[in-house]
Amino acid sequence: MVKFGLAQPVKRVEDSRLLRGAGQYTDDVPAEGALHLHVLRSPHAAATITGIDTAAARAVPGVVAIVTGADLAAEGIAPIPCMVPIKNQDGTPRAQADRPALAQGTVRHVGEPVAYIVAETAQAARDAAELVDVRYDMKASITDLASAMSDSAPRVHDDAPANRVFDWAVGDAAKVDELFAAAAHVTKLGIVNNRIVVNSLEARAARAEFDAASGRWTLTTNTQGGWLLKDCLAGAVFKVEPAKFRVITPDVGGGFGMKLFVYPEHVMVCHAARKLGRPVKWTSERSEAFLSDTHGRDHITIGELALDADHRITAMRVTDTANMGAYLSNFGPFIPTLAGTKVLASVYGMKAIHARVFGVFTNTVPVDAYRGAGRPESNYLVERLIDAAARELGIDSAELRRINMVPASAMPFTTAMAQTYDSGDFHKVLDHALDMIDWKGFPARRAKSAAAGKRRGIGMAYYLEATGGAPEERAEIRFTKEGYVDVYVGTQSTGQGHETAYVQLVNDRLGIDPDKIRVRQGDTDTIPQGGGTGGARSLYSEGQAIALTTATILEKGRKAAADRLEAAEADIVFQDGAFRIVGTDRMVDVITLAAELHGEQGNALDTAEIAKIEKHTFPNGCHIAEVEIDPETGVTSVLRYLVCDDVGTIVNPMIVRGQVHGGVAQGLGQALLENTAYDPESGQLVAGSLMDYALPRADDLPDIEVEFVSVPCASNPLGVKGAGEAGAVGSPPALINAVIDALAADGIREIDMPATPERVWQAIAARQAA
Repeated sequence: MVKFGLAQPVKRVEDSRLLRGAGQYTDDVPAEGALHLHVLRSPHAAATITGIDTAAARAVPGVVAIVTGADLAAEGIAPIPCMVPIKNQDGTPRAQADRPALAQGTVRHVGEPVAYIVAETAQAARDAAELVDVRYDMKASITDLASAMSDSAPRVHDDAPANRVFDWAVGDAAKVDELFAAAAHVTKLGIVNNRIVVNSLEARAARAEFDAASGRWTLTTNTQGGWLLKDCLAGAVFKVEPAKFRVITPDVGGGFGMKLFVYPEHVMVCHAARKLGRPVKWTSERSEAFLSDTHGRDHITIGELALDADHRITAMRVTDTANMGAYLSNFGPFIPTLAGTKVLASVYGMKAIHARVFGVFTNTVPVDAYRGAGRPESNYLVERLIDAAARELGIDSAELRRINMVPASAMPFTTAMAQTYDSGDFHKVLDHALDMIDWKGFPARRAKSAAAGKRRGIGMAYYLEATGGAPEERAEIRFTKEGYVDVYVGTQSTGQGHETAYVQLVNDRLGIDPDKIRVRQGDTDTIPQGGGTGGARSLYSEGQAIALTTATILEKGRKAAADRLEAAEADIVFQDGAFRIVGTDRMVDVITLAAELHGEQGNALDTAEIAKIEKHTFPNGCHIAEVEIDPETGVTSVLRYLVCDDVGTIVNPMIVRGQVHGGVAQGLGQALLENTAYDPESGQLVAGSLMDYALPRADDLPDIEVEFVSVPCASNPLGVKGAGEAGAVGSPPALINAVIDALAADGIREIDMPATPERVWQAIAARQAA
């Protein structure tokens, strides 16, 4: 059992099942007798619906029902609410634009649901959709974030002047102004954080059943946490008690934030199941996902750094414009405001920061969390600014970071954004990363590439993120009569390896054979509460709950073992998975003791505990990329990529490395390949399928080197900090800094994401022409 101890690179226990095709995803769930739902979506970015004729569609054989927004409104089905009540900086409420399940007289983005068709087969539903005659009165649309707040821009919502959702601010503006006035040097930079389509491997899907006798729904769907769906659908949308909903989540093939939310299709299948008295299922097609899944990022930001004569950063000023899309998703306004700004200080000892954030409506798909959720956007700004400042000052970018880093001796340290870092050794992490890449040897490697006619660059980014999520988490451990230990958790694995990491924790605490430990998740009937998965919160929140639960089990077990072994409780110790009488060989292991404690009311050792999550953790690390650019084609090749991370105590280094690899791959996609483009005239999504939208492939990625300099977190008993989002936070600025460094010989100082071959080639050609 030693192989399953903490910090061991245990192979993932779930992989055998998944790789053999024995996994069960939402679309795999048997659906005998189920009807198929198809969504008719708007082909226009902005229009008034003047009429819907469904007569021809209803005549298609197999069609059972066609429902429009007017039907939902007549039945009192409410829109999906935004759950973030932030206010404008003047104290007034933000604009309100909850998301209707079906358009209510107006469509505001291409892909907005207009009607749903239910039929005996998916093909019949699709055929019928082709025959629904929707009459539109076209309106002008606005998809360009840069011009959406102009007075001349078309309004997405009549009651939102200048398309403004909110005008929010944080920080000490007066102090920032004072420090800028006294600065020896000011660096100013405007950047674009490009819009991303999430593209999880498994598309979204949902199946609903309604029991008329109990008035209760069972919704099976691939979510990152069923409790949010349960509470929102019951309380906000259908206006019933939460007990009327059960949400089941089978295996989930990737989420990255996008599968956390309540979607119109959830409402549709639940409404149809109640209306028709039969199970109803829907599965997204890939091109449909581009038009209906929440998108990520999409910011235009101006950042400024003030530095003193010793090159110390004294202040930062940020003005950020964030695209919210046509409607507010559940947490959309939270991402650029409360989530992103809290880490603007990063690892640097700035005296003051002020950030002003505008949220803006456009005629585009709603925007919400994507892996990192605000922290990558902030980190990208900070690390681009520091590289720009280093170039302007003529000093090494690593040295500028070193000068400004908070020393380990200053921990705990409270930042200018009122975040308290409990632990960290940023200098040690930086130095280890520089040694890994041979930073000082780079000039020789650059010269070698130059001799071959190539441009070689090196770029780094030091990241820090704040893990987030629900303020508490629950764990329950039950001992079965068959000798198994079932661990019920309120998080939801979407591929992170929870079924392995949690087994390692229970094994470490209770010494139980890992083959006897089973992780149970994804059923709101058997697990009464849960915060789900997001914000890299799972291990530090659920891990704490498991630690509390196992501690209580040991307390109960010590008393029961004392009775069984006829000894004083003070003489009982727990060691190597068994309760022992000190100084003797008499003992009883946990499983044997549990088997003797079964009763009619369950097992006396069964325990549930709730962990209160009162503080953030702050994983951090250094990413360094080395790239080579062919000036004839603009193609960027990533020659080396390395990460040195501090994620606190590591439960399974193999899983953590895998998480970092995945995050880096997604960050590389954003930095070099991915861009969600809308036609400015028609509002059509130009990159609306994988034929036009470039995702990273295996040959785009180098071997990603990952090493750790771990400083245990002081704010939780496990010492963990969270690792699920770290790779996606540090990689975009490291790669773009490397590209800009490579193009420095051509006099190019800035380039926006994605640095595609076309964009790089055009930048080089423009400089040569000048």
